[in-house]
Amino acid sequence: MSDNEQCFFKTPIGTARIVGNQEGISEISVLNEELDSTQLVPEVLLECVKQLTEYFEGERKDFSIKINPKGTDFQKTVWDELLNIPFGKRTTYMKQTLKLGNEKAIRAVASANGKNPIWIVIPCHRVVGSDGSLTGYAGGLWRKNWLLEHESPSGQTSLF
Repeated sequence: MSDNEQCFFKTPIGTARIVGNQEGISEISVLNEELDSTQLVPEVLLECVKQLTEYFEGERKDFSIKINPKGTDFQKTVWDELLNIPFGKRTTYMKQTLKLGNEKAIRAVASANGKNPIWIVIPCHRVVGSDGSLTGYAGGLWRKNWLLEHESPSGQTSLF
């Protein structure tokens, strides 16, 4: 396994830390401190920075970067299911749990969502409470709300 590279990337909702290597991106996290963007982005992270830039500019809805999240087999199964939630759509923790085949596992599924190491690309922000409420988000509920608004079709309609 090759050594991990990292960079920092300013987004409209905070500085992202991107970590990865030839095997893929293993972490994208949002920091609560503002850091300058990395001037010389390591080559293995360039495509990730490019795709995140396109996402925040409203030009990208799907990511095609290679990801390599670190977690348990159960967590990876939950994260794989998150990848099936389309841009601009939402699901609930219960619906996600039922798709995974065990409605009693809702707390474990919610916990795995909370441990998602690849912010935005694995879209845990698209999971809401059964009543539609914005519940639990490691990056802060204000960021979850921002991301959902950013992906909302109503936010991109024109009057003309």
